[in-house]
Amino acid sequence: MPLSGGAAAAGYPERPVELIVPWGPGGGADQLARLVSKLMEPMLGQGIPVVNVPGGTGATGMTKLLASPADGYAMAIYIADSHALLAGKTPRWTMKDITPVAVMIKGPSFIFVKQDSHFKTWQDFEKEAKANPGKLKVATLGFGSVDDFSLSVLDKGGVKVVQVPFSKPSERYVSILGDHADALYEQAGDVASFINGKQMRPILLFGEKRLDAFKDVPSSFELGYKVALPQFRAIVVKSGTPPEIVKKLSDALAKVYQSDEYQKFLKDQYGDPNSFEDSSHASTFVSEQLEDMKKIAPK
Repeated sequence: MPLSGGAAAAGYPERPVELIVPWGPGGGADQLARLVSKLMEPMLGQGIPVVNVPGGTGATGMTKLLASPADGYAMAIYIADSHALLAGKTPRWTMKDITPVAVMIKGPSFIFVKQDSHFKTWQDFEKEAKANPGKLKVATLGFGSVDDFSLSVLDKGGVKVVQVPFSKPSERYVSILGDHADALYEQAGDVASFINGKQMRPILLFGEKRLDAFKDVPSSFELGYKVALPQFRAIVVKSGTPPEIVKKLSDALAKVYQSDEYQKFLKDQYGDPNSFEDSSHASTFVSEQLEDMKKIAPK
């Protein structure tokens, strides 16, 4: 006879809890997973092996999660780019298939250029893109991603660029340094080493207001491009996981978030200091993000 949710949670976890990263090593999602694993293992008293399952803008890793039992022994890093797939016509999963355990980080995305680019400001880039539609190349994660949605808003405003998809984070980051692209759509934390090393700089922030760390970089809203899709990174489990187990994981992640090491990571990632959402609020936040995505998704 199977244990009730409460009984199952009382002894949980009795074995390692797998943390699936639907992306390759080295990117922001992978960095988050490895830090969470390190800080959360002592709290749960079990190992949390990180398993990278890249492919399909996160779809391959999500397929692995959804093929697992709903027992709390498989979690996945769930980010805005994977979530954006649900705004498409034939999504491979829905919000009914997953239960968000916690939102761990929220942060704006930017358009970056290499440090010595002839585009000194966003106005320089905007002017050339409008004068020569389809000439400028922007490195992105891929079509159907948050990158794609945000660029579609620029497109409607006359800034017509060509997307160059790079599924591997490392290749995408250096694309502008090797002149494989004119600009890069990315989060500041993921390319912090390049920013600190004076190899690249932001020229546009996607959001409602400027960021203190980049006071000279205009926001998309102030320029009339009404798009602000934060690149959130959450942790989810398969729908049907006992609520008591979901809460136990969420409570542990709250302690991870409050730790000095995680707070330093959040700051280094240029994340919103109020990023955390526990299991009682994470679903609402993620659902609201999907509605915003659907409003601006390319038809």
